[in-house]
Amino acid sequence: MKRAMPLSLKVPAVAAAFLIVISVFISQQVLSRLEDIQSKHLKTLAGVHLDGLTSALSDAVLREDVWEVFAILDRSRQGMEGVRALETVVANGEGRVIAASDPRVLPTGATLPADYDRVTASTERFAMDEPAARAFARRDILYNGQPIGTVFVKLDISDLLADRVRVLTALVATNVVLTLIAVVVAWLTVRRMIRPMDILATHLENSASAAHDPIGAADIERVGTEYRRLFLAYNAMVAGLDERDQLVRKVAEEERLASLGRLASSVAHEINNPLGGIFNALDTLKNHGDRPEVQMKSISLIERGLKGIRDVVRSTLMTWRLDRESRPLDLQDLEDLKILAGPDIRNRELELDWDVQLSGPIDIPASEIRQIVLNLLLNACRASEVGGQVSVQVRVSTAGLAIRIADSGPGMPEFAVRTLTDPSTAPSPFASGHGLGLWTTRRLVSELGGDVAVETTQGKGTTVTVFLPRNDTQELRDVA
Repeated sequence: MKRAMPLSLKVPAVAAAFLIVISVFISQQVLSRLEDIQSKHLKTLAGVHLDGLTSALSDAVLREDVWEVFAILDRSRQGMEGVRALETVVANGEGRVIAASDPRVLPTGATLPADYDRVTASTERFAMDEPAARAFARRDILYNGQPIGTVFVKLDISDLLADRVRVLTALVATNVVLTLIAVVVAWLTVRRMIRPMDILATHLENSASAAHDPIGAADIERVGTEYRRLFLAYNAMVAGLDERDQLVRKVAEEERLASLGRLASSVAHEINNPLGGIFNALDTLKNHGDRPEVQMKSISLIERGLKGIRDVVRSTLMTWRLDRESRPLDLQDLEDLKILAGPDIRNRELELDWDVQLSGPIDIPASEIRQIVLNLLLNACRASEVGGQVSVQVRVSTAGLAIRIADSGPGMPEFAVRTLTDPSTAPSPFASGHGLGLWTTRRLVSELGGDVAVETTQGKGTTVTVFLPRNDTQELRDVA
């Protein structure tokens, strides 16, 4: 796609084009006006010159005194200011030459050449031939109001045309200089005008990072009122974002503490039951320890209780500790989650359909997967009716890991569905009653490059499917 021209170049280009159009228009008007002035001036000079000649030639033409006409033409050779008469011809009433300034070209009695036909046909008695740098004028010689002859003059107007060329050259040079100056001024002006936008754009680009950098007071003081308002609005937005981030961290910390509290309660409950059995076994050993069958039965009970406590502690550590290095997901990582979800399943008398087919490690971070599955599993348990069913299905392929968790509850609310599938349109995860579990799940899935799909029907339950791609293309050693 073709990129638009930057504003710092577009405005000077528009200014240059505007000045060029204006200069062409002004030059045309100046040259047209100069041409009119020169034509009028030339007509006036030619008219004055011919008026003087007709007054002096009237008697000689009436008598057709050729020598006197030659003498008058010889005395008029001084010419006119600014132009030069190349040829002067005096003709009688029949159009025959009486005398000419150059008798070798037009001898007496000759017919007028074709050059003079254009001025003869002109009502203004004046004509110009600019390509040839010539002008032609005529004046009738009158005697008692009756024409008795005609005076023609051919003028050299090359100096006038040269003046036009000099004026045109001066106009073009002046317009070029002015255009260049205007382009440079426009470029510098626009660069200065858009500099605040560059500052704002830089800060907006940097705001994508974790830190939001406000615009400094020095930059705000240097700009005009409009940009100052914009900068202050941006700083207010940055302050609001910083405050929001602080609130998010605070709420997240509170939610973490609450989760830890619930975890501690669950762990205490899971450990308390086997501890009661262990203490009973110890009392039995104290009272009847001399009997071998009692010893074996009590020791076996103590061993099973300690193994149960060990499993609870190990599962808790594996799920909630922060791994310093990511490790591949293994089957035991998922099996441990049944222990952590056990209290919720037993309290609500749920039937758990556990179908996890993973025979070996898969190159996906284990800690994140455990949190995703546990969050969705606990959410499904709490959404299901008492005595309902919750199913967990895990499948692996060469592409990645597919997790499917279904419940038999009334159906997931719309805001929760949008939190998992389209967080940009979902309400704040920190609103009352919304919690952070689904929001955290979606964040983890996005960080792993995965996707979430939700199928929910009111009154018939919800199915959440999560797909997570593998980190490489390593073939699975064994896919169940």
